Amino acid sequence: MQTPWGECAAVDAHVHFFSRRFFEALASQARKSVEAIAAELGWELPPADPAELARRWAAELDAQGVASAALIASVPGDAASVRAAAAACPGRFLAYAMVNPLAESPEVIEGLDAVCFFPAMHQYFIHDARVVPFLEQAVARGALVFVHCGVLTVGARTKLGLPSPFDMRFSNPIELHGLALRHPRVRFIVPHFGAGYFREALMLAELCPNVYLDTSSSNSWMRFEHLELKTVFRWALDVAGPSRLLFGTDSSFFPRGWNRDIFEAQTRALLELGVGAGDAKLILGENLERLRTSAGARSV
Repeated sequence: MQTPWGECAAVDAHVHFFSRRFFEALASQARKSVEAIAAELGWELPPADPAELARRWAAELDAQGVASAALIASVPGDAASVRAAAAACPGRFLAYAMVNPLAESPEVIEGLDAVCFFPAMHQYFIHDARVVPFLEQAVARGALVFVHCGVLTVGARTKLGLPSPFDMRFSNPIELHGLALRHPRVRFIVPHFGAGYFREALMLAELCPNVYLDTSSSNSWMRFEHLELKTVFRWALDVAGPSRLLFGTDSSFFPRGWNRDIFEAQTRALLELGVGAGDAKLILGENLERLRTSAGARSV
């Protein structure tokens, strides 16, 4: 991809893989057909075969010049979709999947590059003892651990008029502190700079060198703290450094596809801060590639 710093192998650390299973989950809750759900949202209904959706994403990334991406299965029980996507396009995608440790077995991690926890959605503290077996499996299998903190909204649910009974008591990054200290071999990723708990996410990153921040989404939480993106990047770089920031867009559905506006806003902020080519390339892709490689090496 062409960037302000020249050619760069961009890697998107945060793309939601809205499979047919995702649409079926929404349809079940809304008591409508998947076709009706897609029409109401104005989104393309994905093919039943996740490999076909993976090839759709591969073509989209080719068109945008993106080297690879982490695909997140965005409902519990859908890990098979991202495993199939990664298998359909070898070396192109990382397979991430949402899990609910209160209802699923740690064996779900098999074949995944990252396991994703959403404590506010499923209402548990990330330091709950039931999470630990998942961390042990993550280390054994070379997987990363993604923990969503802060404000959690699911736009599709809002548009469909579905309730979102999420509980923010469980979403503070500080809850991850003790766990990250006790499990130094686990590489934790906190998306959206903590999504409204920016100060707490920075404190966590300062105290735990195994915590990484992903930069994804429009970061609309900034309005709660009267921040602009350039300031967020400045503070994150000051605390976590360029080697622990992971570029992401939070892209999710078609026909919109990959959200280039997010990429342009983030690269503009980094350029205005005077970030050099070496550090920019770390953030835009090299950090996640190194994490992927080092995690795999630890599992051997």
